[in-house]
Amino acid sequence: MPAFHDIPIAELPTICSTGQLRKVLESASSHKYLLLHLTSAASASPAGYKKLADAPEATFTYSSYENLDTGDTIPLIDYQLGSVRDDFDFGPLVRISVPEAIESLATVDPGYRYAAWYALRLAMSRRQLPVYIPEPLYTVSSVVTTDDHEAHFAYVNPRNEAVQKEMEAAFTAHLEALGARLPQRVDRVSDEGEFPVEATVVIPVKNRAVTIADAVESALNQAAPFDFNIIVVDNHSTDGTTEILSALAARDPRVIHHIPAATDLGIGGCWNEALFHPLCGRYAVQLDSDDLYSHSNVLRDIVECFRTTGAAMVVGAYALTDFSLNPIPPGTIDHREWTASNGHNNLLRVNGIGAPRAFRTAIVRRNPMANVSYGEDYGMALRLSRSYPVGRIFDVLYLCRRWDGNSDANLSRERLNGYNTYKDSLRTAELKARIKAV
Repeated sequence: MPAFHDIPIAELPTICSTGQLRKVLESASSHKYLLLHLTSAASASPAGYKKLADAPEATFTYSSYENLDTGDTIPLIDYQLGSVRDDFDFGPLVRISVPEAIESLATVDPGYRYAAWYALRLAMSRRQLPVYIPEPLYTVSSVVTTDDHEAHFAYVNPRNEAVQKEMEAAFTAHLEALGARLPQRVDRVSDEGEFPVEATVVIPVKNRAVTIADAVESALNQAAPFDFNIIVVDNHSTDGTTEILSALAARDPRVIHHIPAATDLGIGGCWNEALFHPLCGRYAVQLDSDDLYSHSNVLRDIVECFRTTGAAMVVGAYALTDFSLNPIPPGTIDHREWTASNGHNNLLRVNGIGAPRAFRTAIVRRNPMANVSYGEDYGMALRLSRSYPVGRIFDVLYLCRRWDGNSDANLSRERLNGYNTYKDSLRTAELKARIKAV
């Protein structure tokens, strides 16, 4: 094993077995620290090694780095209690304390084929959270610095099923150790209150003149055996969206065109406007202004799921398409990793739950969404799944159109880091709440 200033250096893929991990740690057992390359593509200068090697003492340390090919500094984010997703980006080089790593390895399932590194860093984080040094302490060549679209959905790709089952097992063990694992929610939620209609399609929108009519027509074309309406919260559009909605509302009384008084609303704030609207129905069903329902029985199927399961929230599956509705990789996102017994626990590990999302209005009125435009639905799913059963429909109900006008298209590294930090903060708050609830 090569070394730098008496600190050994080893390579370790992040998808690895407990045996591989044990071999690396035992080879470094006579040393206090170990520098780990988490990808074989990483290479650092001697000066870079020295800076990371001389960093303040911690059980687990990582830092920003410089992309030698572009000259760009690659910023990462601080690690929180809720930074539990298995794709957390530490960069390609970390320094770990060998004694603490060896002790933590004793808690890792010896039979893991894929999840050993993930389980180890979770175990080490229970001793001390990893420490981030926000300066570039080393340089790297030939490193990918943007999210690959298919990699974002790796956890729902059937080809990764065996890996994901192990990741879920490792994370569930982590929840057990934290005292945060919740039992299955089995109590049915009863209907409460009187509502003007059975279901409401909620469409928050700002400046989507190109797509909003398609979305509204998709909702109007629902063949539901009950009364429903559509509340479109027009967040002060300036591109012609307002005029399109006014015409649609004039043509069909089921379309409620609502322009909020507030001018500082994110998507979550727009949802709250719809949920507290006097015409909102018993069940509130998502439809983004870019997207479409996949067939005319979506509302019927969702309401039936509410009635048969007694759930507080129902979630379907969706298919990714281009603007012209041609399928694009990875295709269907059905989150079949969800199980009734552990889905509400594993939800903390993954980045999403599916679409469309639908809620019992009475319950969500007691737990309004955060006034943000990213992660508001994920935060709501975490909160509701803590206390209530969640109904799942694994059939495709929703067509998610990807195009240059999407609000999450072509995200910068800084924006992506901000989004990940926010979702990790949601997980942190939820973990603390679940520890109290157990």
